Amino acid sequence: MSPSFKKRKFVSADPKKCTGCGVCELACSQEKSEGSPLRSRIRVVRLSPVFNFALACRSCEDAKCKKVCPEKAIEQDESSGLLLIDEKKCRGCDWCVQACPYGCISIQSNTSVATVCDLCGGTPQCVEFCPEEALELLDSDEAAAKRFNGSMEELSKEFKRLATLIDQKDLTPLVANAERRYEKLSVKLEALDEKAEREKEEDKRKILLNQRHKTAK
Repeated sequence: MSPSFKKRKFVSADPKKCTGCGVCELACSQEKSEGSPLRSRIRVVRLSPVFNFALACRSCEDAKCKKVCPEKAIEQDESSGLLLIDEKKCRGCDWCVQACPYGCISIQSNTSVATVCDLCGGTPQCVEFCPEEALELLDSDEAAAKRFNGSMEELSKEFKRLATLIDQKDLTPLVANAERRYEKLSVKLEALDEKAEREKEEDKRKILLNQRHKTAK
């Protein structure tokens, strides 16, 4: 059966790479001006201490959130399948939240309106800033399931390796790996800070230009 949405894409996480650092949540909230990572449209699931992964809207071909919405506030793009929330219709009832099998739609606490991943117009910032390159755009549930199952097999082997190192009291490889991850994390956080500063300066420039334009009139 051919897919309903020819250009369907969604963000998918590789559990064997994801560290649960939360940079994806930070990048999302910064891009969407939500004010807090707690309002991010991608969520990190942390099954500490050994298993982490991030979840974002899958643009389901049989979207349950759309079906249950009593206000008909949720539509889907005919080409990509991206969910479109009509903020004027949404009442924040959270039926969509309960219906989503992945937990990828939420009601914003500051607006009482449902929000969901829109892929940032084609360049998801969560993917762009993930320090471990654990996120990528996939186009089918089959592809996501295949990678997830493959990651589970790899993680099983990794857990055994870690257990051996711990039994041998040899933490050198673990420390070295932690240092490498910290370096990559620092680079991405600095890049996010720089992006935020550029956006602030651009906003100031626009305000100044607008004020000059009004004065000239």
